[in-house]
Amino acid sequence: MPDDRLIVALDVPDAHSGLELANRIGDAAGFYKIGLGMLTGGGLALARELKDEHGKRIFLDMKLFDIGATIEAAVRGLARFDLDFLTVHGDPHVVRAAREGAGGSGMKILAVTILTSLDRADLDAGLIRPGDLPEIVAERAARAFEAGADGVIASPQEAAMIRALPGAAGRLIVTPGVRPAGADLGDQKRVATPARAIADGADHIVVGRPIWQAADPRAAALAVQAELA
Repeated sequence: MPDDRLIVALDVPDAHSGLELANRIGDAAGFYKIGLGMLTGGGLALARELKDEHGKRIFLDMKLFDIGATIEAAVRGLARFDLDFLTVHGDPHVVRAAREGAGGSGMKILAVTILTSLDRADLDAGLIRPGDLPEIVAERAARAFEAGADGVIASPQEAAMIRALPGAAGRLIVTPGVRPAGADLGDQKRVATPARAIADGADHIVVGRPIWQAADPRAAALAVQAELA
């Protein structure tokens, strides 16, 4: 059985490409992330197919942000698809509305803290208050937990700090920005290896390009899982 701590990001253009990639990976992965980039390319249909026909777990990475009523309605609609994880921005009003929309569906609401492609200079450009970036991530995580988030999305570099929060007990930490040893960093700025991320408190790691860009995606997925063993 594949190690579901690894979530493979299907960051390809459409559902056809995503299904082809999942078939190439085969039994080397049991958990897939479908993101916003595939939404207009049949992403929800692929989520249903991978879930219903292939027995895979699904993380829908939409990073929803809007007024509370709109978030609640959107999440209620998505909950009908029997998804495992859904991301929303970590602002407390968004998290509370998403938690209400999810109801008793079993879909976990994960709050985004600070995107792993951002650093302090990016936060300055976006007029985010001054301060040490890891501390801001931890504060956003704590507020998201208080608002009812089942877990958070954070870089591997902040996983240990978040795991130590009083409100983190029983909550999930999912870390993108994970790169196997020697892999290209791409647009990620706050990264760690798979083993380091798990050791620092992450429950799941998200790996995209090092797997789907590999000549043999199945072998690449197995290699990441070997790092977790």
